[in-house]
Amino acid sequence: MKDSRIGYILLVTGFLAAAFTASLDATRMDWQWYLLATAASMIGVYIIKTSAKRDAQSDHVLESDRMMLQQTLSSIVANLEELNAGKAEIPTHEMRFEIDRLFRVDLMAFVDARESMKHLYSLQDFADVMSAFAAGERNINRVWSASADGYIDEVMAYLEHAHARFLEARQLLEAVQQKHQSTAAPAT
Repeated sequence: MKDSRIGYILLVTGFLAAAFTASLDATRMDWQWYLLATAASMIGVYIIKTSAKRDAQSDHVLESDRMMLQQTLSSIVANLEELNAGKAEIPTHEMRFEIDRLFRVDLMAFVDARESMKHLYSLQDFADVMSAFAAGERNINRVWSASADGYIDEVMAYLEHAHARFLEARQLLEAVQQKHQSTAAPAT
């Protein structure tokens, strides 16, 4: 946290100093001071990025995000099962409001935590889970759009497609977590 403050101070101070140096004389530039100020800004950016990377890879953040990924996918699948079961009773034009109510928070929480998968598992595992998740998210968005346009057949069909994709994403995440736990566990 302290490192990122120093980085932001360098970034802002360097930027302001470079702008000030550039505005001193309309016909000539004092390149020495300008480049020094620009270098201070770049050092600030470097400090901010390395601090953010270190924070993102801390054990408590990774564990919290691992649980968030699992919880949100389970919640999304459960809500889709509930919505699919009662979809005949919900008017087509109201389905988009149900989508917003049931999925917005979980989708955003999953997206916020997704980068931790790269640190917890492999890039291939990340790609596999995110591919299924993204397909499910596109299907949810399609349901929302079809609801707004009043296309009942598309609403019904894409709810089922979304359920299948999110179920696949949850199963892939569970398999990845089990694989990781079995390789992380010491041999007896």
